[in-house]
Amino acid sequence: MNPVIDIAVEAEEWTQLEDHPRVVEAAILAAVGESGIFLGPNAEVSVLLCDDAYIQKLNQKWRGIDKPTNVLSFPAPHDVGSSGLLGDIVVAFETAAKEAAAAQIPLHEHVAHLLVHGFLHLAGHDHIRTLEAEAMEMIERAALGRLGISDPYSASLVEEAACANERA
Repeated sequence: MNPVIDIAVEAEEWTQLEDHPRVVEAAILAAVGESGIFLGPNAEVSVLLCDDAYIQKLNQKWRGIDKPTNVLSFPAPHDVGSSGLLGDIVVAFETAAKEAAAAQIPLHEHVAHLLVHGFLHLAGHDHIRTLEAEAMEMIERAALGRLGISDPYSASLVEEAACANERA
C-alpha cells in the first residue's frame, strides 16, 4: 500500500528543482518499497520543502542545534505499521543545494536521497550504532538504485557512526 504524500512548499527557491512533486513522490515510494514495512490503507507522509532559516528554527527547537541542516524527520508517535500519519519530513533548499554542488551531483538526486533518508527515520531506522547505520545505508542504496541514482556515499553512515562513537 502506498502512502498519501502531502507536499507543502514554503520557500520559492524550490521552483528551481524541476518537477519537485515527482521527485518527492518517487523518492518516498522507492523508500517504502525497499523498507519492507507494511502501511495501512490511510498511511500519509507530510513533506515540507523549506529554506535554511525555517529548518534552523526547527533544528533549534527540537534538537537544540542552532544551525540549518539538510533534512529533519518527525515520526508520528505511534507504530509505523498502523494507519494514519507516519510523520513529517522537512528539507531545506539552500543546504541541499550546497551539498549537491559540493558533491557535484544533480540537485534532484541529492534531494531524493535526503527524502529516502528522512522516510527511513519515520520507519524507525537510525544510524547511531554501526549495525543500524549499515542496515539503513543498504536500504538507502537500494531505494536510490530503484530511481537510477548511484551510490551516494563516499563517507558512509557507518563511518559517521564510528566517529560519533569515538566522540562519546
